[in-house]
Amino acid sequence: MIVTTKDLFDVAYGKFAIGAYNINNMEQCMGLFQGNLDSRAPFIIQISKGARAYTHKLMLESIIRAADQIFPDAIFAVHLDHGDEQSCFDCIESGFYSSVMIDASHEPFEENVAITKRVVDAAHARGLVVEAELGQLGGVEEHISVREEDAKLTDPQQAKEFVERTGVDSLACAIGTSHGAFKFSGSQTIHFDVLEEIQKLLPGFPLVMHGSSSVPQEEVARINRAGGKLEGARGVDENLFGQAAKLGVTKVNIDTDGRLVWTRVHREFFLEHPDGIDLRKPGKIFMAEYAKFIAHKNEKLGSAGKLDTAARAVGS
Repeated sequence: MIVTTKDLFDVAYGKFAIGAYNINNMEQCMGLFQGNLDSRAPFIIQISKGARAYTHKLMLESIIRAADQIFPDAIFAVHLDHGDEQSCFDCIESGFYSSVMIDASHEPFEENVAITKRVVDAAHARGLVVEAELGQLGGVEEHISVREEDAKLTDPQQAKEFVERTGVDSLACAIGTSHGAFKFSGSQTIHFDVLEEIQKLLPGFPLVMHGSSSVPQEEVARINRAGGKLEGARGVDENLFGQAAKLGVTKVNIDTDGRLVWTRVHREFFLEHPDGIDLRKPGKIFMAEYAKFIAHKNEKLGSAGKLDTAARAVGS
């Protein structure tokens, strides 16, 4: 059952965070649904600009519609991740998405406000929910590339002004995380002081944490043993998700970890089966492994076991 992210945020705020997982193909979609049903968790499917361009944009929509029928107990939102103004309008007009993210964080503050306000007005007229971003995360993810020296944390006072002027429904905050597999160095970690200050100024308002893959070291080690070269990859400590949830983080974006699971499964399979050519064999392994990964991540987010709560809230 497709719901809006606002429906899920109303249930989660201050208690747990909803996992927002990017998908690009059928195998990811099936593993995602199975893992969330296994752990009895509501969730958010994220589709990026890159995923929409990977094949025809209608392909992923059709896969998700099929999964909705295959897993009728699932409760989830369909969200455009890191959209520009045009892709947001396209998704709003499609009638399929329940939520869009407009990312104009690279623009000056006033321009970010103006672009976000246009998207909010168009989305709200259709009953859709909008996420925006203030501040800039470092790192690389698809079309996003921000040098670490150019990354900047979200200013809490500016966040309050931004939300009031745009009418946006949730805000992605730059709090020290970054995109990609190389998120932290040294003792660097999440700036909880920034989150706490934003929550004080915007009580009850849903905040979003991007760049939140944990980059499991066992996954990295297995990839490297199977021929990969991911030396120094490091992510967010998943044990910190609960602390972030108490400070208003209701949505946690996870993409890189799913790519690591995919890479590990396929590297190991073809290393062990160098004569293999049947893509379905590693595909089946991946779907099962990804489902296990999703269930584990939901335990850390606190969303595991909350499916019935979400169902009652949305009247399912």
